Amino acid sequence: MKKSSIVLSLLLLSTSLYGEEDIFGYWLTPGSVVLIENCNNYVCAKIETIFVEEGRDPKQVLDEQNKDKALRSRTVIGINVLSGFLINDISQRTFTDGRIYDPRRGRDFKANLFLKSNGNLSVEGCLAFICDKEDWRPLEVTINDDGTKEASLKTSSQNN
Repeated sequence: MKKSSIVLSLLLLSTSLYGEEDIFGYWLTPGSVVLIENCNNYVCAKIETIFVEEGRDPKQVLDEQNKDKALRSRTVIGINVLSGFLINDISQRTFTDGRIYDPRRGRDFKANLFLKSNGNLSVEGCLAFICDKEDWRPLEVTINDDGTKEASLKTSSQNN
């Protein structure tokens, strides 16, 4: 009983510390769904699922392009794709000088994250002086009684 009340208290505390418009939670990327969390005062983002062609099991997709041959047999689901982004305060909207791992290429890049006023997360990856961006969209995820998850896009009160 004590354990569940502690977990509930932590959930309530984290909900009150991180408001509606923050970086933490589920995000829809162009090829996956990731969960961004606070990992020892740094941003981390674990791949929750990837989008694959029908009939292929996403849990069987391996990190085959990884430059580290020892990591090529691990599954892509569960990989942390963000590192080095220090969390300075709970209202932070910009994170710079971190790294992003791209399992399609098997390498990581310098990166910056910008939480936009419309609620989307602008993710910028750079190689030397060439940078590319993509927008990740926030998801509302519901965990059902049987453990399955359902997701829908969060709606923002602001437009961008």
